[in-house]
Amino acid sequence: MSYRARVGTGPLRRARRAGLALGAALAAWLARPIDPALVAPPGDDGLVIRARDGAVLRATRTEAGSRQRWHPLASLDPDLLVAFVAAEDRRFWDHPGIDPLAVARAVRQNLGGRRIVSGASTIPMQLARLLRGTPRTWGGKLEQLAWAVRLDLHLSKQDLLEQYLNRVPLGQGAVGVDAAARLYFGTSAADLSLGQAAALAGLAHAPSRDNPLVSLPAAARRRDLVLDRLARARTALSEDIARARAEPVLGGGAGSQFRAPHFTSWLLRRADSLRTASGARTSLDLPLQRALEAEVRHAVGQLRSYGAEQAAVVALANRTGEILAWVGSADFFGPESGQVDMVVSARQPGSTLKPFLYGLAFDRGWTPASVLADVATVYPTATGPYAPRNYDRRYRGPVRIREALGSSYNVPAVELASKLGVAPVLGVLHRAGFASLDRRPDHYGLGLALGNGEVTLLELANGYRALANGGVWRPVRWLAAEPGDPPAPGVPVVSAEAAAQVIDILADPTARMPGFGPFTPLEFPFRAAAKTGTSRHFTDNWAVATTAGFTVAVWVGNFNGRPLAGASGITGAGPLLQRAVLATAARFDPGSLPVPADLGLVPVEVCQVSGLRATPRCPSLTDWFRPSTIPPLDDWYQPDGLRLPTELIEWASRNAAGNAVASAGMMRSGGEDAPAGFRITSPRRGDRFRFVPGVDPAFATVGLRAAGNQTPVRWYVDDRPHRGSRWPLTLGVHRIKAVAGTASDEVVIEVMP
Repeated sequence: MSYRARVGTGPLRRARRAGLALGAALAAWLARPIDPALVAPPGDDGLVIRARDGAVLRATRTEAGSRQRWHPLASLDPDLLVAFVAAEDRRFWDHPGIDPLAVARAVRQNLGGRRIVSGASTIPMQLARLLRGTPRTWGGKLEQLAWAVRLDLHLSKQDLLEQYLNRVPLGQGAVGVDAAARLYFGTSAADLSLGQAAALAGLAHAPSRDNPLVSLPAAARRRDLVLDRLARARTALSEDIARARAEPVLGGGAGSQFRAPHFTSWLLRRADSLRTASGARTSLDLPLQRALEAEVRHAVGQLRSYGAEQAAVVALANRTGEILAWVGSADFFGPESGQVDMVVSARQPGSTLKPFLYGLAFDRGWTPASVLADVATVYPTATGPYAPRNYDRRYRGPVRIREALGSSYNVPAVELASKLGVAPVLGVLHRAGFASLDRRPDHYGLGLALGNGEVTLLELANGYRALANGGVWRPVRWLAAEPGDPPAPGVPVVSAEAAAQVIDILADPTARMPGFGPFTPLEFPFRAAAKTGTSRHFTDNWAVATTAGFTVAVWVGNFNGRPLAGASGITGAGPLLQRAVLATAARFDPGSLPVPADLGLVPVEVCQVSGLRATPRCPSLTDWFRPSTIPPLDDWYQPDGLRLPTELIEWASRNAAGNAVASAGMMRSGGEDAPAGFRITSPRRGDRFRFVPGVDPAFATVGLRAAGNQTPVRWYVDDRPHRGSRWPLTLGVHRIKAVAGTASDEVVIEVMP
């Protein structure tokens, strides 16, 4: 024998001996009995999600955060066994735990595609991964193969199938076929149709992606794929398969298995918190939840003419931050992505962010009477010139902040943002809890004042809750509050005085009147601060209202971003907000919002046009000020006419109607001041009204009221007598006169399209 041959035999013998030893060790390991504890059915400890009154909202879940019920194989519907074998392991009854034919096919396809395009997992291999938690690595796959062979050696095929069917995850926290059957079909795994059995078997491939609560089309495709395999294997009759294809992949009884589905789904993503609060009551009020679900369905039915297919509502308790109701879509079980949750899906909120801008301004020295220029303005930006426009494409010249915010004018808001700076505006929004606004200030630019960033409905509701709570933001809570619970740590958003001024404006129907007319759905039988918003191109309608006791926010639109046909926040989301607020008030006391005087703010008569302290020459109204911000005496009204600031002179020269309205305050009966004891209180001098799209013109009226004299009042509109206490608005500039005995008063108003 040659030297080279003699040298080679040593390593070869050692390798052979090592292989024999490894094989003997593997054989001994495979022959070792399975530990009974490994395959024992899990205990029935679970978590229960309950409403604040103790009613069960969603099914029991295990400590691992999943829903599981163990059923012996003999109690399961036979269609389940056939469907899962066809879907996951068609040679299950013949192979020894691994399927050599499937392995060869997978290797060939993966090598040909130069990537993993096919797997070869058998039911025993999947069970091994579920029992042992093997990682998804090459080493983990080898361990899984070995365990699959060992399980097949020591357990019968029936035991393997029982273990697998009771442990397989099938989406939405459902573990095992019985839990999934109850979740998706509202029935037991002992009583399923062929279509339902195929639907459950189809979920095993990708349960989080293909379950019917996430995607009905994907679930239907997977169900039909399983039915195709049953047809090829001839394990079901063709007529039974045809009937199965026509079945829904989400049963009508599914909803009965859990209530408040969007809320509880959100909670299930907080499994750690749930485990520490097993059996505790959530804050959700089930009667209110049902009422708001009905209101959302009603609203969608009413708004289909505008092209709206979806709506959402969330209600919070102001003092505690408890989530009282949560409706993420019109129908959680609907075929068109009803599982999308618009309470926590970010969209552009439009003008609903303006109150935080003005709150910041009040803390910087502005007041509700400060005048901003509502004139055509172009701002140079890094992305090009930016020219904001108002909703009605009109400009009104000098407008006080009270009117600018109440009537939601865009141009003054952008002007104010340019003075304050985008970064400070974004900062106040961050303090108000709008974490979804996670881009740099230059990404949003001045459009941030008009809501061009994306936020969630939950963030919006909690931000307005902060305004109602004295300008302090605190997180929401999903557990029911106990009487002795301390408040969560707070984040100051704006000062209590600034918050009170914002709330006072949003609760003032007169401030809304110039922009939205005398009739809006934002008026309630109790004091509430309300605001609407419409995103660009009418894709999203928003509305939010806060009282002392609670905050309600609503969204109306389409999941796919399809614009609505001319519906604004007032006409789209506004009616739903009104009904949702009244439904909430039927369950929870709205309380009394603080008035500015409670916080040391003082009332001051100011000129309606200039916002400065009133003189006898100008029409006046009362507004609220911090003592340090009381304005000086008006100097706009001079004996020889109205002196406008420089930035408004060009507007006045181009807008004759606006100039006429601005100067109308000097027009009194006979050219003299009206007697101090008699005056018109509604409408007021200089009021501007406009018709709101979608609102019946029959509701566009203004009340006629006067004070200071007990004699019956005679009314004249444009020198014509008018009977009744309300006057229907008509386009143009109008002179309204009140006469009581020898006293009279006169105002000029404008009605715009």
